[in-house]
Amino acid sequence: MGEEEGRSKMSKNKLPSPPAPLPSTGEGSRLPSAPAPRRGEGSKSAFKEGGFGPTVQAVKEEIRELYLWDQVPWVIGYSGGKDSSTVLQLVWTAVAELPPEKRQKTIHVISTDTLVEQPMVAMWVDASHEKMRAAAQEQGMPVVPHKLTPEVKDTYWVNLMGKGYPAPRKLFRWCTDRLKIKPSNKFIREVVRESGEAILVLGTRKAESQKRAATMERYEQKRVRERLTPNAKLPNSRVYTPIEDWANDDVWLYLMQVKNPWGHNNKSLLTMYQGATSGGECPLVVDTSTPSCGTSRFGCWVCTLVDQDRSMEAMIANDEEKVWMTPLLELRNELGEPNDRSRRDYRRLDGRVQLFHDSTVPGPYKREWREHWLRRVLEAQEQVRRLGPPEVQASELISMDELREIRRIWLQEKHEFQDSLPRIYEEVTGRVFPKPDTDDAMLGAEDWDLLKTICGDDENFFTLQTELLDIERQFRGMSRRPGIYEALEDRLRARQYASEEEAVRIRTEQTVKRDAGKRHAHATEAGNLPAPQRTLFDPEPAQKTQRHTG
Repeated sequence: MGEEEGRSKMSKNKLPSPPAPLPSTGEGSRLPSAPAPRRGEGSKSAFKEGGFGPTVQAVKEEIRELYLWDQVPWVIGYSGGKDSSTVLQLVWTAVAELPPEKRQKTIHVISTDTLVEQPMVAMWVDASHEKMRAAAQEQGMPVVPHKLTPEVKDTYWVNLMGKGYPAPRKLFRWCTDRLKIKPSNKFIREVVRESGEAILVLGTRKAESQKRAATMERYEQKRVRERLTPNAKLPNSRVYTPIEDWANDDVWLYLMQVKNPWGHNNKSLLTMYQGATSGGECPLVVDTSTPSCGTSRFGCWVCTLVDQDRSMEAMIANDEEKVWMTPLLELRNELGEPNDRSRRDYRRLDGRVQLFHDSTVPGPYKREWREHWLRRVLEAQEQVRRLGPPEVQASELISMDELREIRRIWLQEKHEFQDSLPRIYEEVTGRVFPKPDTDDAMLGAEDWDLLKTICGDDENFFTLQTELLDIERQFRGMSRRPGIYEALEDRLRARQYASEEEAVRIRTEQTVKRDAGKRHAHATEAGNLPAPQRTLFDPEPAQKTQRHTG
C-alpha cells in the first residue's frame, strides 16, 4: 500500500497525540495503517490479494508501529491453541526485528489454567512457558509468561462438590466467569493499576463463527485508533486483534511456514489437532475442496456445555498412547447426563422451594451425589497416575487445597459434620487425609449411629437434627452468641417440608391463595365487586353512600 492510500484509509480514525515523546518510527507523527485484508469476507483467505509474504510483513509492520506508539504494556492471551500461537508468534517476530534499545515495553503472556484443562493442552502450555522464559532471556525479548489460576473458592470442583452446583449447562453456565474471566481480568486490572492502561492482544477471528464476526464488527465502530477497540468490561484497556480477518487455513499455513521463535514445534501443535479430529485427518489446505483441521477445539475435559467431547474421543481413538485419558472421558460423560433431577435436591441452595409448571426447580446436588463425585474424581486421578506416561504420574485432577475447601464447606456451611471427605479420600487413595490439629468434630461414629437410629427412616428429620446440632457447635464458647437465632430459623425454614410432594402441594396452595388475593385486590380497585362485598372489605364506599342518600 502506498503512502497516499494509507493516509486515505486512516482519514476516518485520526490518532490522538501521544501523551509523551516516543521513539520515532520513521513514519511521521501519525500512525500509518498497514495493509489489511478487506473485512466481512467470512473464510476468504487474507493472503489472496497481497500474497502470503507481503501480508504477513504488513501485519508485523503494524505490530511494530503500535508497539512503539506509546508505553502502554501489552497483554497477550495465550491458550496454546493455533490462533493464540499465531498472534504471539507474529508479535514476537515483529518486535524481535526492532533494535534492542527499542524493545523496552513489557509484553505479558497470560495463560489461564482452569485446573480442569484438557491434560495434553495443559502440558503443552506449561512446556511452552518454560521455553518462552529461556528464549526471551537469550534473545533479549521483553516477554514475560504468566500462568493464571482461579481462586480456590472459584474452582470447578469446589463449586460442584463443595456447594453442589450442578454440572454447567447452557442455561446455567456458572463456570466460565469463575474459571477463566475472573483470573484474567484480575491480572489485567493489576497491569492497569500499575501502568494506567493496558492493551490486550487476542487471537479472535471473524471466521470462527457468525456470532463472533457480528460482535467484532459491532465493536469496530467504537475504535479509537485504526486497530484498537475499547474493552467494554475493563476500563483503560483496549483490544488489538491482528489476525481478525484471517481464515482458519491462513493460520495453519502461517504456523507451518514460519518457525516458532521460542523453540516450540508448530508441527507438534498440528499433530495434536490432528489427533483430536475424528478420523485423524488434518491436512493443510491446498484448494477449496480440501477439508480443514480447524474444527478441533480444546477446552476443559469436564465440559458439559456440549453433548460430546469429540476432541478427547478422537484422541483416545486415534492414539493407543492416549488410552489413559479414558477415565476422564467416562467421568465427563457421567457428569453430562442430561436428566439429573434424581441427583439434586428439590430445594435451592438457600432452602427455598421454587415451582415451575407444577414441579420443583431442582437445586444443588444431594449429599450422596457430592460424595459420589468426590470418589469418582479421586478414582480417575489414581487411574491416570497408574496408566499414564511419566509426565502425568504426579498430576492432580483435584488439589489438596480444593479438598480442604470442600471439607470446610461440608462441615461449616452444609453442617455435614459426619466428615465423610477424609474417609472417602483414604478409601480411594490408601493415604491418610492430612487434617489440621484444630479439628472440632462434635459427634463421634457411635454418636452419629445413635442419632440415625433415633430419627429412623426420616432422612429429612435426621438432616435437620444434624444441622441444628452443628449450629450449636459453631456458636459454642461464645459469651453472647449473636446470630444464633437467625441461623436456627434459617435451618428450620429450609427443612419445613417433609418431602418434595408436600412442598409442591403446599407451595401450590400458597400460589393459588396469593393469586386469588391479587385478583380480589384488582377487582376492588376497579369497583367491580357487588355492593355488599365492597362494604365488607372497604367500608369507605358505604359511608359515602349513606351521606349521599341521607
